[in-house]
Amino acid sequence: MARRTEYSTATLAQAASGDRLPSLPVALAYVTACGGDRAEWERRWQQVADQLLAEPPEDDDAVPPYPGLRRFQPEDRERFFGRDRLTEELVGLVRARRFAAVVGASGSGKSSLLRAGLIPALRAGDEGTARGRPTALRILTPGPHPAQSHAHLLAPAGGEGDTVVVVDQFEETFTLCHDPAERAEFIGLLLAALDPGRRLRVVVAVRADFFGHCAGHRALADALRDATLLVAPMTPEELREAIVRPAAAEGLIVERALTARLVAEVADEPGGLPLLSHVLLETWRRRRGRALTMAAYEATGGIHGAVAQTAEDLYTRLPSDQAQAARRILLRLVTPGEGAPDTRRPADRAELRADGPGEAATVLERLARARLITLDDEVAGLAHEALITAWPRLRDWIDDDRRLLRVHRQLTEAATGWERLGRDPGALYRGVRLAEADEAFGPPERAADLIPVEEAFLTESRAGLRKERRRLRQVLTAVSVALCLALVAAGVAFWQRNTAIDAQDRAVTAQQVAQSRQLAAQSAALLDSDPDVASLLAVQAYRTRSTKESTNSLYAAAALPLRKRLSGHADVVRSVAFSPDGRTLATGGADGAVRLWEATTGESRSTLTRRAGQVDALAFSPDGRTLATGGADGRVRLWEAATGEPRDTLAGHTGRVEALAFGPDGRTLASGSSFDDTVRLWDVSAGRPRTTLTGEAGNIRSLAFSPDGRTLAGGSSDGPVRLWDAATGRTRDTLTGHTRVVGLVAFSADGRTLATSSYDGTARLWDVAKGTTRRTFGDHTGRVWAGALSPDGRTLATSDGRQTVRLWDTSTGRVRTTLTGHTDYVLSIAFSPDGRALATGGLDRTVRLWDLARGQTRLTFGGHTDGVWAASLSPDGRTLATTDRGGPARLWDTRTGESRTVPVSGDPGEAESVAFAPDGRTLAIGTSDGRVQFHDLRSGEIIERYADHIRHNVDVLAFSPDGRLLAVGSDEAEDVQVWDTASGRVRTTLAASRLGVNALAFSPDSRTLAISGIRTADRVQLWDLKRGRPRITLDTSRTGAVAFSPDGRTLATGGSDGTARLWNTADGGRRAALTGHIDAATSVAFSPDGRSLAVGSYEGGVRVWDVAGSRMRVALTGHTGAVKAVAFSRDGRALATGSLDGTARLWNVFLPGPQEAISGICGAVHRDLTRRERSSYLPDEPSGRVCPV
Repeated sequence: MARRTEYSTATLAQAASGDRLPSLPVALAYVTACGGDRAEWERRWQQVADQLLAEPPEDDDAVPPYPGLRRFQPEDRERFFGRDRLTEELVGLVRARRFAAVVGASGSGKSSLLRAGLIPALRAGDEGTARGRPTALRILTPGPHPAQSHAHLLAPAGGEGDTVVVVDQFEETFTLCHDPAERAEFIGLLLAALDPGRRLRVVVAVRADFFGHCAGHRALADALRDATLLVAPMTPEELREAIVRPAAAEGLIVERALTARLVAEVADEPGGLPLLSHVLLETWRRRRGRALTMAAYEATGGIHGAVAQTAEDLYTRLPSDQAQAARRILLRLVTPGEGAPDTRRPADRAELRADGPGEAATVLERLARARLITLDDEVAGLAHEALITAWPRLRDWIDDDRRLLRVHRQLTEAATGWERLGRDPGALYRGVRLAEADEAFGPPERAADLIPVEEAFLTESRAGLRKERRRLRQVLTAVSVALCLALVAAGVAFWQRNTAIDAQDRAVTAQQVAQSRQLAAQSAALLDSDPDVASLLAVQAYRTRSTKESTNSLYAAAALPLRKRLSGHADVVRSVAFSPDGRTLATGGADGAVRLWEATTGESRSTLTRRAGQVDALAFSPDGRTLATGGADGRVRLWEAATGEPRDTLAGHTGRVEALAFGPDGRTLASGSSFDDTVRLWDVSAGRPRTTLTGEAGNIRSLAFSPDGRTLAGGSSDGPVRLWDAATGRTRDTLTGHTRVVGLVAFSADGRTLATSSYDGTARLWDVAKGTTRRTFGDHTGRVWAGALSPDGRTLATSDGRQTVRLWDTSTGRVRTTLTGHTDYVLSIAFSPDGRALATGGLDRTVRLWDLARGQTRLTFGGHTDGVWAASLSPDGRTLATTDRGGPARLWDTRTGESRTVPVSGDPGEAESVAFAPDGRTLAIGTSDGRVQFHDLRSGEIIERYADHIRHNVDVLAFSPDGRLLAVGSDEAEDVQVWDTASGRVRTTLAASRLGVNALAFSPDSRTLAISGIRTADRVQLWDLKRGRPRITLDTSRTGAVAFSPDGRTLATGGSDGTARLWNTADGGRRAALTGHIDAATSVAFSPDGRSLAVGSYEGGVRVWDVAGSRMRVALTGHTGAVKAVAFSRDGRALATGSLDGTARLWNVFLPGPQEAISGICGAVHRDLTRRERSSYLPDEPSGRVCPV
């Protein structure tokens, strides 16, 4: 039965024992096995579940000792335990510093520490006296308009003491406030606390994953440099206090076994405190007498299941109309992340009540009673972000509608702004935004999700579009009439005939342009959810008419990582494997076929047909000459990989073979079957078994040898991972943690780490020597169906219920990118030997080859102590220099990622800026105390220069292209010094800015220097170095970056409004404005051929633009802090970036021309639009191919 249901025997036995109510799927598995009525037993199960989950009627008036998901408040001080030491440290920090920050992961207890720890302690004063007590205490969360909403709270109260302002969830300044100017104003109001005369102290609490954003504001970063308190996980003793003492305060006891279990489960759980608080609350509700028992705890669903059980119980009991309202309300309280975690979004009750006033009000109250949301005055919000990850149904809603939610959030903001502006027609949607909103909310079932103001906004936007179309039709009608009159009056003057023909051509052109733009908008809307169709629509849009929109959509589709879609299997693809040389891809399917493909081109090489059922496992020998296959008939077959000829058959298993692995010497092959409960080790050359592992070796679903061949790892059907001595067959260790089928086991190249993935919804990295978990990758939807570890061990690929493949950074645990395209579950994943390609196969019967190098990070350079403020790429592209303004400069090998430091002399010895000389032999380093050091890259010798002339930190350095000059600037200096590098003397001093310089760039002929000042950053001056005076002054938006094109005819500037501007350097005229960043453009760089411009932004994105057409070519995502430096390699194929998130990156940049892009897209997608797709998107063109045959 365990084999049929895929549940462990332990799970089934526990369900049969009657100790606890089994889950519904387990119960129905028993019913099916016994031939019972599923509908009747499901009804009975629901009745019992309702009884167990019902709150006990007694003690309804008792005050819960635990707040659940709700954060602790000041009035909860008597129940707030386990944070005494941290509270004391925070109080000391606040009294010592006028501006301080509390930083910690989501769920680490920051809000509770502030509200139930800091605030009561400050109110109590020193030793219970008024001494040290603030005049006033205020607490706020930023919201979408922090400066407008809270300026009055940042004014000190009357009295002699200080006013303390606590800003909780400071990350909302970056996630909810989208106006850079208002954000800067709010931060400025907070930083006013640094002035002792203001009698103001400020404490901000910020999530750790948003702390990098703070470094984007220099003054804010400086203020927090030594005024930050890190909220670390609780120690076991602190956890015991938090569990036991609140109950004891109410005369209750917690069973010792339960306390020990909770401490063990929460100790290694990132952000587990809200889950702990909630499960304790639910256990208290199920208490027996004065005791909180293990039985009551298990009835809640446990630490991971309690939140989901509470939420699911409430949701399933709601009538259908209220359930629909609950779904809409909860999704309105979430902001979907883009390369970042999903976050909660506070919303006005009026917005939520507008979604059916009667039902919405009832649902809000029920959600609040269940403590899933909070209701404060007129604002509602999720009780904690843990709800997003802990409740699978909510997580599925978000994942299923992620793109729609982003569109909806943008629509909500736009509609709210339109209403605030008195319904100004100028604020209505047009063009792509309207097309995207129409695509999302055109269907009636989607339109029901809109509240009245959003519906009115869209209605008016559509009306505006119809008005524009009517005007266009009137023009076309007039043109047609004029053409008819011209035909009737054929003898009229010749010029009238030509005018009519031109008008008709313009009408046809206008129609083509409109159709092209519509297709481009549809392509953009589908790019995340259905990239195949999006790519085909992009090709059709460009072929219909080359417009800015169609070109952008074409380039966006060309930048997708899909290399080839392979079709040929007649059933599910269950296994994929690369040959050791990476040239061949083998795939096995439920159709019984094994197919061999050219891995680089995707061309089919041969098909090995089995006649014994599906193929479940594949493995190449280390020399690539032999391919082993296993499947339903229990036999292992060996094939000549080059010819596809059968070589041998290994018989011994009596059930399906689900796992295969060659030893590193190629002489041993391991095979595993959970159906006959054995693992067999075969002598490949002799064709007979060496060893058979039984007993605890049973139920094996995955196998892997360690690189030295001494250890064999096996993943089981019920969770444990077993390590055997490959020579003796004896068990070395058992790794416990997974609770269901382990579908992946894979060793790292050094054999020290083991990667696993499981149907329990997690993947893990294990320390093989210690037998402990190093990192857990959660946040999966349902089962992790498949996994793979990259050859360098830096990337883990997993697939789950989202029908996507996610690539995780194993060093940080963050998702690097998500691969979308499969239309059903992905069941098999394999990396190519060089790690630059990925193969996936699944239920949709296709195999996809992904190019992981395209538009992705080639290398990430971490280890910085602060944000990367400056970076410079050597002329040969082999070395990247970086500085984090916290110590020495670093030199990185761009091929291996290895680094070495260049020490900086002086006190404090901090590098502020770096620049390579054009010959690549020397690195200049600007220091914090006014020196410039030259580092000879060949000899390692350091020469200090200019120390006697520069009185401020050297923030900006720029070599002239001929290497003869070095420009030196500071954000504190009043001028820019230009030095002769040969003599070490000042050539000229330019009084460019009285209040500091933030950007410098030489023209290619070394005759002109572009200078941008800090306080005068709305102007950029081009200085004639021979005459020593400005030649041209450009009126720009506030600028923080400048760069000359290789021909010197164009200057690029990056503005605080998110726009990069291109200027004619001859006359100062503006050539183009490149818009699209949602925040300030912080760095710019031209490609060596001058055709592309890279723009880094404050929000962490990098965009590469086509200069001639002012079109975006590719967007690079991965940084989480401001990108302060960008630089192309000499061949233009790599881009280096440095960010305030503490990393530098080297990206592969793929920039094809339009025809090359079309060829690449058609070759990758490898299909045409289906009849249904064509009728949906090209109804006026029922036939014809999008891609050429």
